[in-house]
Amino acid sequence: MKYSTWIGLITAIAVIAVCFMPWTYHADIDKTFTGFFSEKNSYGKPGKFFLCFAIAYICLSFIQKIWAKRINLFLSAVMVAYAIKSYILFTSCYNAYCPEKKIGIYLLLACNLAMLITAIFPGLKLEQQEDVEGK
Repeated sequence: MKYSTWIGLITAIAVIAVCFMPWTYHADIDKTFTGFFSEKNSYGKPGKFFLCFAIAYICLSFIQKIWAKRINLFLSAVMVAYAIKSYILFTSCYNAYCPEKKIGIYLLLACNLAMLITAIFPGLKLEQQEDVEGK
C-alpha cells in the first residue's frame, strides 16, 4: 500500500487520543472510565500500555528496514489482543449491572485493527539481489 505508513501514523496518534476519551459510563457509581482512570484503579491503566506501544509503532514506522516492519507487525498484533482484552474487561457486567459503552472503546478497537492492517501491508520497497552465480 502506498500510504500505509501515513495511515499507520494517523491511527497510532488516534489510539493515543482515544485513551483520553470516555470508554464506559458506570451509573451505579456515577463515573466515566477512560484508559487512564477506573474507580480505585480496579481495571488498571491500559492507556499507559497503548501509549508506550503506539509511540514505539510510530518510531518504527519510518525505519525502512524489514526488521522494523516485523516488529511493528508484532506490536500491532499485541495491541489488538490487548484492546480486545480491555474491551471485555471494561464492558463486562458485574453485580447484575452492565456499564454503558461509550465511543472511545469502539474507536480503540477500530484504530488498533487499522494499525494491524497497515502493519501487514507495510509498503516497503525491497532491493533485488543478484543471483550468486551471476545468472
